[in-house]
Amino acid sequence: MDKLRFAVRKFEPFERAMEKCWAAYQQVYPSEVEMEFVPLDLEELTAAFFEKKGLNNGDWDIIHINTDWMARAYETKGLSALDGMIVQNPPEDLKGAWSESLQALQCFDEQIFGLPFHDGPECLVIRKDLFEDSQEQMRFQARYGKPLAVPKTWPDFMTVAAFFTRPEDNLYGTVFAGYPDGHNAVFDFCIQLWSRGGDLQQGDVPVKLDQPLAVDALDFYRSLFIKDSGLHPESANYESVQAGAAFARGEVAMMVNWFGFASWAQIDTASAVKGKVDVAAIPSAEGGMSPSLNVYWLYAIPEGSRHKQLAYDFIRFAVGRQQDKLLTVEGGVGCRYSTWYDSEINRMIPFYNKLAELHDTARTLPRLANWPQIAHIIDDTVIAAIKTDESSVSLLTKAQEKINAWL
Repeated sequence: MDKLRFAVRKFEPFERAMEKCWAAYQQVYPSEVEMEFVPLDLEELTAAFFEKKGLNNGDWDIIHINTDWMARAYETKGLSALDGMIVQNPPEDLKGAWSESLQALQCFDEQIFGLPFHDGPECLVIRKDLFEDSQEQMRFQARYGKPLAVPKTWPDFMTVAAFFTRPEDNLYGTVFAGYPDGHNAVFDFCIQLWSRGGDLQQGDVPVKLDQPLAVDALDFYRSLFIKDSGLHPESANYESVQAGAAFARGEVAMMVNWFGFASWAQIDTASAVKGKVDVAAIPSAEGGMSPSLNVYWLYAIPEGSRHKQLAYDFIRFAVGRQQDKLLTVEGGVGCRYSTWYDSEINRMIPFYNKLAELHDTARTLPRLANWPQIAHIIDDTVIAAIKTDESSVSLLTKAQEKINAWL
């Protein structure tokens, strides 16, 4: 009997959606094929794919892979090109199914190495009920002499975060995912840099940290973690899923995080803020532009899979309209235009149709095969800024020296 092994990004809505998707697939295409879902967190996935050579040695038949890792997977010949199978049996409504911003990062040398699974750029996620509460508005006006509003600048963000921080009520102004996994602290640093008009790439240097705007970005990020800044006390220990869960438990007034955690908190039956969520543009520095970050998840087939056609047949089914919508209903973020503008989805999640405009300002990270190693250097730098008194200039200078060795 054939058996497929699927490395799934560990997150309950993803796991639930994949189980239901497989059950639906078996109803349409009944067979004796078995599917083994293996949920793994970010560090476990990278270890399984790269350190354990799982993309090449046959450990996996289908994977969820983050676009941050695609260049490395391509350079190590770890993924199977899908073009031939797509031509023979294309996914439903292939032309016009997805935004162009969800089709670039999986393509190398005019070949396709993955199909969109889960989307959702970073945005500002807010407790709409708190911002619209008349008593909160009166208290804010009395304390600060101005109306309570969704913050558009980082100084206003800090003011609102401090206002909503009430440890006695287990409520905090904001939460950041500071756990050192090479991802969210890096993303947050990049957003701080971009929101100040900066960029990682400087001329021919793809990653340059020893620059004044990077110092400003790191100084601000470390200031979040000082006492009484309005930050959830577990921020240094949370990765993005845990930060999103804290928001869904009603412990946080607003957060910069992935769109998917907003939609999850809005509809999940266990969410304490169900029906009370909205999203907005990420704040910027005074005079800066609101940034967003486009990192998305793909279905892909490892080169080592011995069941490539079976794997593709399931992926083709999974990226169809109905299953893309199912993912959203379960708490993920579907990638198709049809899901973004679906009337039922937008009744459940009134801000869902904002996805397209978030993509308009979304930026991407450098497309480097060694980006994971560089990201860990940035991550270590951000964590050191939180935990030590060493100056940001010194930390970024040392980080640049390490990055130069990789570049």
